[in-house]
Amino acid sequence: MRGPESKLYQKFKKATPQIIWNRIENLAVPGMPDALGYNKNHFYFTVEFKVTKGNKVRLSPHQIAYHVTHPKNSFICIEHLGSGSLKLYEGSVIRELVACGLQLDACSLGLDACSLRLTQLGA
Repeated sequence: MRGPESKLYQKFKKATPQIIWNRIENLAVPGMPDALGYNKNHFYFTVEFKVTKGNKVRLSPHQIAYHVTHPKNSFICIEHLGSGSLKLYEGSVIRELVACGLQLDACSLGLDACSLRLTQLGA
């Protein structure tokens, strides 16, 4: 699979060599995030990668349910294709993200800031 979300994952993986990434290809558990990360602080977290052309972010009911039940140490990384902007949201704000789209304030903006945020988790 080499769609836009897979390309975003590869870009993010390349920018974070200090994080061990495991791509999750799971058809048995709908809504499971795209990747499991493990940083230098021995901290596990999940990331859902999304790409959008507009303000709205498409998330399935299963993806929403995952983040509602796992609000800690889960993230949604979104790239806007038009502007190329990259935003990172904590899983705990999934409902607001669905309602407000990219107008919702992110916890990190840009590849460098998003990478740093995940690298420093658990410090």
